[in-house]
Amino acid sequence: MKMEVLIVEDDPISLKLLSRTLSQLDYDVIEAKNGVEAWKILQQHSIRLVITDWVMPEMDGIALTRMIRETELTGYIYIIILTSRQGIENLVDGLDAGADDYLLKPFNPKELRARLRIGARVLDLEQRLKGAYERMFELAMHDELTGLWNRRAFYSHAQAELERSERLKHPLSIILLDIDHFKLVNDQYGHLVGDRALIMIAETVSKNLRSYDRAGRWGGEEFIILLPETTSNIAVEIAERLRLQVMQARLPVHVEDQIEFDSEMHVEISLGVASLPLGMKITLDNLFNSADEMLYRAKGQGRNQVCYRT
Repeated sequence: MKMEVLIVEDDPISLKLLSRTLSQLDYDVIEAKNGVEAWKILQQHSIRLVITDWVMPEMDGIALTRMIRETELTGYIYIIILTSRQGIENLVDGLDAGADDYLLKPFNPKELRARLRIGARVLDLEQRLKGAYERMFELAMHDELTGLWNRRAFYSHAQAELERSERLKHPLSIILLDIDHFKLVNDQYGHLVGDRALIMIAETVSKNLRSYDRAGRWGGEEFIILLPETTSNIAVEIAERLRLQVMQARLPVHVEDQIEFDSEMHVEISLGVASLPLGMKITLDNLFNSADEMLYRAKGQGRNQVCYRT
């Protein structure tokens, strides 16, 4: 895909010459006659490379450069100042304004190509660093095995959602679920089967989420679900639906050195539900503890069931 270049030049002859040269170098060219026109274009298009004349009516190249640097546009914009002004002071002024490079008129096409290549390398590096940062952020926010939010990320989001619900006096519920007898699953079938069970439950939970719900791996074999705008009755219905879906799912298992033992297994879960008392202040930890108490009640009453605070 060709890279777009925005040329900002008020002189028609210089604009035509520069546009033709860039087209021959296989760039897609967008033209503007001054800084005001260029600024409108930059707000409408995701352009990463700008070549601008220094002296222009309405808004010159230095003013345009400063405006670009002072505004949070999408992605970094590489700016080359094109001017007939010479001398170190002019060079410094241009770079101080935020320009990345400086090219004297009349420009040499080979020099222009070389400077554009430098700009392309800088932009490519910036894009790769941005991608690496986004991947690191994704890893820092999500559980590696299941892809759900990790405990820290979930807690941070839940705190904000609790404050919103209290402020607006809207309902909010959470579900805490735990795999029954998970240690036996690992001991009998191995940790790989245990991991598949965790992934299956994560996928089941994800399929039942609405666009504004959030789910996380709370730790070990525990999962947690945040349900904004959800009363306790609805949260219990969702929890019961999850319990049935998990119980009906089947996981293939294979035990090494026991060919005849290949079969399927199913897992069961216990769930605790807690809801925000309308009109009352409650801490997030209190809400989590309430769901945890309900989860342990479900465990104590025989497992594979949903318990909730009445």
